[in-house]
Amino acid sequence: MRGPHNIWRLIRTGATLERTGAMNVVLDAFEAPPALRFVARALGLPFKWLGYAGDPTMPPATRALTALGPAYIKFGQILSTRPDVVGDELAIQLRVLQDKLPPFSVEEAKAEVQRELGLPVDQIFSEFSEPVAAASIAQVHKAKLASNGEAVAVKVLRPGIEKAFRKDVDAFYLAARMVEIFSPGSRRLRPMEVIEHFDGVVRGELDLRLESSAASEFAANTKNDEGFQLPPMKWEYSARRVMTLGWADGVPMGDNAAIDAAGHNRVDLGDRVLKLFLNHALRDGYFHADMHQGNLKVAPNGDIVAYDFGIMGHIDEYTRRVYAEILFGFIRKDYKRVAEVHFEAGYVPADKDVDEFARALRAVGEPIFGMDASKISMGRLLNYLFEVTERFGMETRTELILLQRTMVVVEGVARSLNPQINIWQVAAPLVTDYISKSIGPKAVLTDLAKTARVVTRFGPRLPGMVEAALVRQSNAEDPARPRGLMERVFLAVVFGISIGVSGAATLMLIDMTLF
Repeated sequence: MRGPHNIWRLIRTGATLERTGAMNVVLDAFEAPPALRFVARALGLPFKWLGYAGDPTMPPATRALTALGPAYIKFGQILSTRPDVVGDELAIQLRVLQDKLPPFSVEEAKAEVQRELGLPVDQIFSEFSEPVAAASIAQVHKAKLASNGEAVAVKVLRPGIEKAFRKDVDAFYLAARMVEIFSPGSRRLRPMEVIEHFDGVVRGELDLRLESSAASEFAANTKNDEGFQLPPMKWEYSARRVMTLGWADGVPMGDNAAIDAAGHNRVDLGDRVLKLFLNHALRDGYFHADMHQGNLKVAPNGDIVAYDFGIMGHIDEYTRRVYAEILFGFIRKDYKRVAEVHFEAGYVPADKDVDEFARALRAVGEPIFGMDASKISMGRLLNYLFEVTERFGMETRTELILLQRTMVVVEGVARSLNPQINIWQVAAPLVTDYISKSIGPKAVLTDLAKTARVVTRFGPRLPGMVEAALVRQSNAEDPARPRGLMERVFLAVVFGISIGVSGAATLMLIDMTLF
């Protein structure tokens, strides 16, 4: 329930924020108005003694979230992807939030595996280690399959984690509603949608079958990507609360000394990690949205290995084209076209002036392109771009924010490998190739073919729809009356027939051309 009984949880949260010194940090990051500040302090300050102390060596915000427990830690991680909501400074603090908690016992993990898989652990695994990593939602054990001795990673959800998250998420919904009530200006940031996004992410992570499915889909999309691999899914040893994958051998991506010692080329690795991300985002519309060094390794053969598929990003085909055109326009310094793309996509209200918007975009782009090549950042460009679009009334778009945040993280990985990397030089061929394939003449024919196939699928229903519309029209009492709903349906159906016929002809022509 998301009712008033959750106020107690909010009081405990406010008390912890006050005790750890995080309250002002959070309120300043959200630019909270006086009314919201009053309510927040009223819920926290008088009860400060009830708050958790946390680790005093941590920054205030991360100290408070860590003390409040797994749901708050995960919420902090999600907010780190939303600098548009919490501001750049707090987002950076939250991005380094230590997602490490005391592990639960190996006996509990084995019992969970047995409940989920229906067999004693010793029959499935010949070895089952102590936890090698413990996070807010689950922990990981290294094991060996009894059938063939293959090394695998077994991820097990924390006992009772679903119930704990449900209680805290309900309180988050109440907090978001209070923010909307006491801070009308925050509605542009859509706090309820932020919580809904968080709720969706957590629900996905609390059902490891969904993460397994994400890993499988990602593997299918990237199976032909040279120099990239994923640990294979072990479906027969996976369930809702247990997930088993092949063990990822290799050198941690964040250990440059080990990478050099293994003889890998860091310049090549930096270029490749950036190209891989852009390919996944533009070509597939499905990308790893948590691609930091901790989730990447370099295999002995030099391949980049990615794992942990709890947060994945999805962009529909239309949004991909918009994103690519925006990047392409900046690459060519065609600010008028970048402005037009925003208006065409409906990102900026139609009553704004496109030329004025183009000039504002030039003010974003020119200083960046005047930088040294090694300092040009696509992530910084997108961040500045969102600042400009905010001034012109653009509403927050979660999928683009997640893309921008991941772009920043991937750039950081690439620069840690090669500080002199030229981001635009690496990205330009990929973006240009995508533009030529998705917006050129061939793309138009492909779009027409898709449209024709959709229309022709409704062919068997069109005669009945036309007949029904004609019968209703002939039974109309007043022939002179204005056209009503059914008449408009009739006209739409007739138009649909004509589209269907022309679409079918187009499809036949395209098929003849291609084959």
